[in-house]
Amino acid sequence: MVSQHVYDLCQGKETVSSVLANDPSQTPGNAIKKLYGHHEHGLHHKISAKEDTEKSEDAIEAALQCGRWGPTTPSPLFLQAFADSLQCLDEDPLAGVVSPPLMGSHGTMPLTVIAPLADVMRHCSNLIVRAEKEVFFITCSWAPSVAQALIKDSLIELSKRAGKTGRRVVAKIMYDKPGPCNAINPHQFVKPKSYTSKAIDLPSPEEIPNVDLQVVSLHRIFLGTLHAKFCVVDRKIAAVMSNNTEDNDNLEMMVHVEGPIVDSIYDTALITWQNALHPELPSLQTPATEGGLHTSTDSSTTRENEASHLKDFTTIQADNEQPLPEHFPDRPHYDNDIEGEVRRMQSCYALKDGESRLQAANRQLNLAVEHPIKPTGPEIDAGDEMTPYISTIGDGKPVPMALVSRPPYGAIDSKSVHVPQNEAWLSLIRNAKHSIFIQTPDLNAAPLIPALKEALRRGVEVTYYVCFGYNDPGEMIPGQGGTNDQIAQNLVSSLTKDSPERKLLHIYNYVGKDQDHPIHQSFKARSCHIKLLIVDGSVGIQGSGNQDTQSWFHSQEINLMVDSVEICRKWRECIDRNQNTKRFGKVADDGIWRDAEGKPGKGYMGNPGTVMGLVKGVYGMIMKMKGAGGF
Repeated sequence: MVSQHVYDLCQGKETVSSVLANDPSQTPGNAIKKLYGHHEHGLHHKISAKEDTEKSEDAIEAALQCGRWGPTTPSPLFLQAFADSLQCLDEDPLAGVVSPPLMGSHGTMPLTVIAPLADVMRHCSNLIVRAEKEVFFITCSWAPSVAQALIKDSLIELSKRAGKTGRRVVAKIMYDKPGPCNAINPHQFVKPKSYTSKAIDLPSPEEIPNVDLQVVSLHRIFLGTLHAKFCVVDRKIAAVMSNNTEDNDNLEMMVHVEGPIVDSIYDTALITWQNALHPELPSLQTPATEGGLHTSTDSSTTRENEASHLKDFTTIQADNEQPLPEHFPDRPHYDNDIEGEVRRMQSCYALKDGESRLQAANRQLNLAVEHPIKPTGPEIDAGDEMTPYISTIGDGKPVPMALVSRPPYGAIDSKSVHVPQNEAWLSLIRNAKHSIFIQTPDLNAAPLIPALKEALRRGVEVTYYVCFGYNDPGEMIPGQGGTNDQIAQNLVSSLTKDSPERKLLHIYNYVGKDQDHPIHQSFKARSCHIKLLIVDGSVGIQGSGNQDTQSWFHSQEINLMVDSVEICRKWRECIDRNQNTKRFGKVADDGIWRDAEGKPGKGYMGNPGTVMGLVKGVYGMIMKMKGAGGF
């Protein structure tokens, strides 16, 4: 049930954003205290009681009244998950890292990206360059890389463009770089001397004279990582993504959203920032519900393009068109709108002279790989090429959306479980009628496994894709949950062979689009970092949260829950179009992927036992903290 207290919170007229709009001199932290009192995230969590989360018409009706759904009509499945997430606000009004009145909203999703990491960042760099007055960019791991250089160069280009039109732009950047000072205050301002160093390599004030840049590092000691990854531009556009700002071999996922949901994500950005805003943000008085910041493009076709009333991007093929140069940091090629970006991206994935479609995919997937590998997969049929950028605008009408996130929690225990992210995941799984699909780097969170078993017992088909060997050493350490292989073996062995439940369970290891077998993540050649849950083909959750112990209990995450059969269908189709997991990644009867000769994949670590697992686990956690894996 949704309590009267939570109901009243959601009906409130004020939010952190609105308080700052009325008094820009305040800090977001002070606005939080004014509205919701002082809440140290994680001090007020409890494990949800089953009787509190059972489906009821009253809960669904209350949830309907607690969101700003506009012209949309949320489904019962979506509303039940939203109701279960709202319960967390009883103990901590900011358990969702968003002001309660903004937790449920609506919007459009013009673009989804399912692609290598750098292709996600190419869209971010275009959004930044096209900004008129304001950029908020939040990520986890930040390291010198193509991804980082794309962001740096876009800020420099933004400053040049702003100078030509007499504008000033405000930019705020956050990342997670833990240090001793974080023990005193998790939010640490980073000075130009530090953020221009080789370790960060952001532009100096002299390089961006028309951009006012502030940088903050956030980490809540010990395990409270800033793991959320998102961007807000001019309070009109937001992008929620799975990737860090670094170079690796990961396949990633991003969604680009517009409309009132942007106000919710903007509010999350302010709450995450907490510190003073110098200078203040230009968009404080211009919410997305009123169109966001007034910009020079408002009356032009560019804004209409950004609203993305475009044809289905999958129809944009470039094989027979004039090739377009790829957008790189040292060879920038910015586009004026999403359609231009899509054409350029498809041109990059199109055939070059003498190439097959398989070789074209192999070329693109090898760009971020230190030691490129050859393709082993079958030739790709015409019409089945990788399509990194896909349209999810549908008919252009908004759909119900909600933020189901979680705050950072640093203590070395598992008490911080009652948060909107976890409750939304569990609610959707608990109320699934037909199917559950999950893609995640690793899957080992203790509350998740029994929930999946219960769904199988109800006759629900459960399919999940994980990355072979993803951070195996780190997941072996006691308390981290175990490796993907260990979990798969345990899950399979707990189900009677040939039982209905076993036949409904489908476990896969990620396989790259150009391959015919999974490649262990330790080889850093073909890995997957997507975080996605789709239930009954109609409600999906996408964002930064993994299905592992760290994301369930500790890291700050941002996740977007979407109520749309069409968007979920597009996501599912693109997931399988841009990888070969469904075709070649299914595990054997014992839960382990095996080749034609019955051998596990190269790099398989098996079950090392407690002592060796601890040794490998300590090493893995060190690598995790250094940003070399796991996040």
